[in-house]
Amino acid sequence: MALEGALKLKEISYIHAEGYPAGELKHGPLALLSSETPVIAIAVQDHTYSKLISNIEEISARSAPVITVAQRGDQQALRVSDHGFELPEVDPVLSPFLVAVFVQLLSYYVAHDLGKSIDKPRNLAKSVTVE
Repeated sequence: MALEGALKLKEISYIHAEGYPAGELKHGPLALLSSETPVIAIAVQDHTYSKLISNIEEISARSAPVITVAQRGDQQALRVSDHGFELPEVDPVLSPFLVAVFVQLLSYYVAHDLGKSIDKPRNLAKSVTVE
């Protein structure tokens, strides 16, 4: 979902964004963090959850603002973040669908606030060519 969110931000907001798994934060992205680099954390209750919480704490220690998307009631993830959005609690198999809608709406509103042409993004085709 992080990759999908980053792609949507690039496509309609023209903002450079990257998606990283929780376990790969120390392999490069930490060097890019500053108070001008917002980070969106997608908190999923799975085997990577404790690593994600640790990553959010590391990001916050470097003064980068953290926006977390978490299930309703996930106080631990929301407590270590600067801002949070709560999604309804659903079966873990269904959570990617909720996160997908969230990242699409986030991209839409970011593009709108930046005054970008949402209905006609530049350099994108309306179809996919299969070769």
